[in-house]
Amino acid sequence: MSLKREIWPSLPLSEWKETYETLHRLTQIVGKIRLALEPLMNHWWNSTLYVTSRGLTTSSMSYENIQLQIDFDFLDHFLVIQTSEDIIRKIPLKPRPVAEMFKDIMYTLGDIDIYVPIWTTPVEVADRTPFEEDYKHVSYDREYITRIWTILFQSNKLFTEFRSHFVGKVSPVHFFWGAFDLAVTSFSGRTAPLHPGAPGLARFVAVEAYSHEVSSCGFWPGGGDIDNPVYYSYAYPEPHGFKESAILPKEAYYEKKMGEFVLPYETVRNSENPDRILMDFLESTYSAAATTAKWDRKALERSSINRSN
Repeated sequence: MSLKREIWPSLPLSEWKETYETLHRLTQIVGKIRLALEPLMNHWWNSTLYVTSRGLTTSSMSYENIQLQIDFDFLDHFLVIQTSEDIIRKIPLKPRPVAEMFKDIMYTLGDIDIYVPIWTTPVEVADRTPFEEDYKHVSYDREYITRIWTILFQSNKLFTEFRSHFVGKVSPVHFFWGAFDLAVTSFSGRTAPLHPGAPGLARFVAVEAYSHEVSSCGFWPGGGDIDNPVYYSYAYPEPHGFKESAILPKEAYYEKKMGEFVLPYETVRNSENPDRILMDFLESTYSAAATTAKWDRKALERSSINRSN
C-alpha cells in the first residue's frame, strides 16, 4: 500500500478482527512492562504508548542504572528492544501465537539481564487467557497493521494540533493499550466525583483515571456494539445538557450505551477535507463539554484561537 496515495485507509473491523485481537494483546504485553517499570503518574499516564514515525513506542524507561525502550516497528515489522548500553534485539512480528511472542519477549529481556515480572492476564477484553497460555490469537496481517498505524499517526497529528489550543492541564496524545485507543484529555482543574467503575475495568483504575473533571476524545477501532472504527468524545462527570448539545459534523451522534459522542471513521475518510471534519468534531464536542460544565474557558484556552461556541 502507498501511504501517499491512501492517507486515510479503510479499516473494516470484520476484515482484520483476528489481527486486531492479536495486536491488542501484544501491545498489552509491552504496555504492562512499561507499567511495571515506571512510577505511577496521574491518570495512569505512566503506562501508555506513543505514536512514532515507524509505529508505537514505550519511550525511554528506567531499569536499575540503564534506560530501556521497546518499539513496535510497523514498517519492517519487528519488535525492537534497545538499551542505553547500545544493546539492540529484534523480534519478528509475524503470524504466531501470543504465547510464543510473550515467551520470546521475556527470554530476550532476560538474556540482556532485564527481569520484569508482569501480570499476564489481558485486560478490557472478553477472552482473558493469560499471555503464556494463548495459542488462539496468531494472526498478523501486515496490510492491516500498516492501515491501523497510518490512521494512528494521522490522528496523532490532528490530536496534537487540537491539544495545542489548551493552556490548562492536558494529557499527552497517547495510546492506551487496555482499550486499544489513541486519546487526549483536557482538564478543568476541578476534582470529580468518585468514579463508580466500568465493566471490564478494575474500579481503582477508573478512580485514578477520573479523579478530576475531563473532556476526552480519541480514536478507537471498534468492538462489541460498535462494529467499525470511530472517533469519540465524552465528559466526566457528564454535565447536564451535554448529550443534547449541537455538534459537528452532522454525521456525529450521541451513543447512549457508550455515553459518548461518536463520529464514524468512514465519515472522516470519505470527506473532501478529513482534517477539517475531524477538527470540527474535536472542537465542537470539547466546547459542548466545557460550556455545559461551566469551565473557566478564558483561563484554559488560548485567546488567539477561535473555538466553537
